[in-house]
Amino acid sequence: MLGHEKQIREYEKTLVDLKSQNGKNRLLSEDEIQKLEKKLIALKSKVYSELTAWDRVAISRHPSRPRSIDYITHFCEEFTEVFGDRLYRDDPAVITGFAKIGGQKFAIIAQEKGFDTDSRLFRNFGMPHPEGYRKALRMMKLAEKFHLPVLSLLDTPGAYCGLEAEERGQGWAIATNLFEMAQLKTQMIIVLIGEGCSGGALGMGVGDAIGMLEHAYYSVISPEGCASILWRDAAKNADAAKTLKLQSEFLLENEIIDEIIPEPQGGAHYDPEMTYQNVKAFILKQKKALEKLPIDELLEKRYDKFRKIGAFATE
Repeated sequence: MLGHEKQIREYEKTLVDLKSQNGKNRLLSEDEIQKLEKKLIALKSKVYSELTAWDRVAISRHPSRPRSIDYITHFCEEFTEVFGDRLYRDDPAVITGFAKIGGQKFAIIAQEKGFDTDSRLFRNFGMPHPEGYRKALRMMKLAEKFHLPVLSLLDTPGAYCGLEAEERGQGWAIATNLFEMAQLKTQMIIVLIGEGCSGGALGMGVGDAIGMLEHAYYSVISPEGCASILWRDAAKNADAAKTLKLQSEFLLENEIIDEIIPEPQGGAHYDPEMTYQNVKAFILKQKKALEKLPIDELLEKRYDKFRKIGAFATE
């Protein structure tokens, strides 16, 4: 249970107890029960309309939130996974493969965190090694060769920063991906489904159309990392989350993303099926729009999109 939901859960428990007692010894009328249910609905609306930036970061990290593999399973009619980077090994934190979505062919790149202790350890909590970025680049090049659009699902707390990752060229792998994605001659659709942190996300996130789930976040650094640097106190993560303006509405306002994909009240984990359908609709809509553009125009628009990110003021 997330912190902001405590009051809701207590009310729900009380309401369930009252209904149970009322079934044995009728104390409340149906009208009174309905009034209590309406108050619960109103309470939910109030709580979820007043979420702080940190509350929404917590939602993006919820353990029951749908993962990349869930999206692939639920809206791909076909999926054939491709393993390895042809240089070192396969990185389980990144899933790649060929898929059909709504009858349309795609090359998929997806960052996967895992859903329980064993799978999270196996997936390295969604933190890719250099071979994960090279694996993603391999899939991009295959997509370009076979004239397939690329779909990239982003959900990572950041690239793995261990010694072995640095020894194998983590920074170089991410930089190479940025360079190659900027000039890849095929359509690229990006969807932020959870955490989009630092170069770990951007290394698979340069594209022509960028959609973001309502409670996902996209930032140059995690709130905890920012708090440690600015205030030397990781406990100030809520202040950092607010200051970073990492939520979808700020990113849309600053033209870093193109569309906010709505989530059910409280977050994607409350109605995963609705979320899958919303993401699928975004993907198919963007593919239809992008495939109308000649490759030269597509690349020019992609360049302009990222070139104009950022704003400054002079006095």
